[in-house]
This record gives sequence, structure tokens and C-alpha cells, in this order.
Amino acid sequence: MSHRDAKTPKSRRGHNRPVVDENAAFPAFQPTTSTSLYSRLRCALRLSFVLIWTFWACNLQAVLVRLPGRLKIMMPRIYWRGVCRILGIKTKVIGSSAGGVRTAKDVRNGKRPVVFVANHCSWLDIAIIGSELPVVFVAKGEVGKWPLIGTASRLGRTIFVSRNRKDTGRELQEMAAHLWDGDDIVLFPEGTSSDGSRVLPFLSSFFAVAKPGRLEKVGLPKAPPVLIQPVSVVYDSLEGLPVGRSRRNVFSWYGDMDLAPHLWSFGQWRTMGASLMLHEPITPDEFLSRKDLSRATYEAVSTGAADLRRARPKAVGA
Repeated sequence: MSHRDAKTPKSRRGHNRPVVDENAAFPAFQPTTSTSLYSRLRCALRLSFVLIWTFWACNLQAVLVRLPGRLKIMMPRIYWRGVCRILGIKTKVIGSSAGGVRTAKDVRNGKRPVVFVANHCSWLDIAIIGSELPVVFVAKGEVGKWPLIGTASRLGRTIFVSRNRKDTGRELQEMAAHLWDGDDIVLFPEGTSSDGSRVLPFLSSFFAVAKPGRLEKVGLPKAPPVLIQPVSVVYDSLEGLPVGRSRRNVFSWYGDMDLAPHLWSFGQWRTMGASLMLHEPITPDEFLSRKDLSRATYEAVSTGAADLRRARPKAVGA
């Protein structure tokens, strides 16, 4: 690994101990994407395999969603694992999930479904989380209109939400119905994706299904008691080397970035790695307000993400 020498302190004798720079592994002049013919061919093959895999998985899921049982919630996990394998992404999981596969009867008997709350910097977050946890995602309504991705999302029973307050009641009702059925759901309360260098403040309105306010309680079915499990997602490996700030844009998809160029750039790298940190569950009943719950969850997610970016993850629960 390249490095620069530390400056000699006035009070100490000279030394040549290297000072590690998080961006040193990838020099500033190195392009974001390799431009060799082989890398472009690899990307084209990967995207083709993803399309073929998506076609067959969607056809199978279209049958499973009409059948009783839990296969329809397990199939998306198998699908996303396949996508990660095709794209060359390896995920390291830290901590353990408080969720699982349960039935509506289990929920009525007192088992709490889990609302996973994660940071969000890319469409890849769905693949990483979906490959490890049998969950239902809550996504913005525009996703349902995207070609292919929208179809896959609907078959994965994604809950689509909008920024229109008139639809809030319907959306909360749909989330509550999934929770009563035994599903675990995933929320991205930043409300948008970021560049991956930090976690944006959480919007407390996303926690309404876990801790409804006075307006949500009026005329709406009540969701079952849930647990909140904070989740930190960080992309920390590229070609076997640690990812610094200058290379997070390989993974991040945010702002007005177009999806097609991002996919073409991302798919040309050989191997990539992500870390998924599952924090200790939080009981919403222990907080006086939704804002307090949102703040506590944000602190867990933000601190965990910062530790992962520094490659110093602490043991969950320590």
C-alpha cells in the first residue's frame, strides 16, 4: 500500500513510520472505473446474467405470492443472494437479526415483528439487506414505475410510499397489515440516498408505524407491538482493498445520478465487499416520543456506520 511519511515532531527524533491515509490505496489520478476491454465484457456478461436470473426469479415469485406459506418471503432473499453473487459482492454480517420468519398466529400470540431501520446510499442497499434478511422493503413510489426493478419490487411485496400526506393513512395501514401477517419490514428514514460518507438525519415521520401519534391513531388500524433494530450498511472493500472517501462513489447512487451509467461503471470492478451491522433491538415503548425514538435509532446507525468506515467495528452490544 502506498503511504506518505509522517512529519517529524519537534520534540522527537526522526522516524519513518507510515501514516495511513484512507484514500492512499487508490491514488487520486486513478480513474473510477477500469476501461479495459475485459472489464467491459465482464460488466456486459454480469448485467446479462442479472436480467436472466431476474426473469426466472420473477416468474417463480409470481406463482409463490398466490400460494399460502412463507416461500414468498424467502424467495426474494434467494433472488438478492443470486444478484450479489453475480455482481461479485461479498457481505460480512456483524451481530444477529432479531427478526425471522413467523406467521400471523405468532404475532397474535405476542411475538413482535421487527422494523429494521437502515442508512441508505445506493440501490445496492436493497440487495445487501435483502440477501441476508427475509424482509419486506418500504420504498418510494417512483421505484414501482422503473422498468424491471419495479416489477421485481412488486413481486417482492414492496410497500410503496409517497410524499403526499393524503396517502399517509393508506401507507400506514398497509405496513400494519404486513406486520400483523408476521412480516418484518425495512425503512430508510433518511428519505433519500446519500454519498456514503455520512448518515443523513432521520425523519421521525418514518417511525409512525412503530410509535403512532395522535393523528395516526384516529380511524386507522393499530399495528402490533414491534421491535426496532438499527442497521448500518457500509461498502468497505473494492478489489480487496479498503474503500476511502474518493472511492465511495463507486457504490453510492444519489442525487440526480442516472442509473444506467452507474451500473455500467460499477459492474466493471471484479470484487466488492460490504459490511452489515445489526445493532441491539430497541423497544419503542421505552421512549416518550417518536422524535426520541428516531434520535436513538439514528445514533446507533450513524455510530455503527462511522466505525465500519474506519474499519474499527465494535462488538454489537459491547
